[in-house]
Amino acid sequence: MTENEHEQCMARPRMAAGALFFDEQGHVLLVRPSYKPKWEIPGGYIETGESPLNACRREVREELGISPSIGPLLVVDWAPSDAEGDKVLYVFDGGRLNADAVGAIELASDELLAAAFHPVDVLDELLIPRLARRVRHAVKARAEGHPQYLEHGEPV
Repeated sequence: MTENEHEQCMARPRMAAGALFFDEQGHVLLVRPSYKPKWEIPGGYIETGESPLNACRREVREELGISPSIGPLLVVDWAPSDAEGDKVLYVFDGGRLNADAVGAIELASDELLAAAFHPVDVLDELLIPRLARRVRHAVKARAEGHPQYLEHGEPV
């Protein structure tokens, strides 16, 4: 196999990173994009040469207008899609946001309609199924204190 043929066979997944933020009741902060029917977690695609953690920090700053400390990795999820190609998705622990941080949120008006905390038990109603699974496992990983590797939003 030539070097060019080898490069054509190598995976080139799109990568994204996001953060889970919590309130005092343990509810998860979700954002409502203007361009999708369901809620999401704060985050977005990783740019060329950018680390997943730095992408998460940038996306949170761009989407929410705040720069809280981003904690450890909670989950990494391999998420192939026939429509969009393979993806590798990182979810980091944004920790608990205090009232001042919540009050400082300024939504990116060109892409977000709302941000609100929601109980974990309603995630299936608000998120696409694979993201709901990913977030539930991230919440569990946070409680257990160790990250999880997922495929299609499920532990392997």
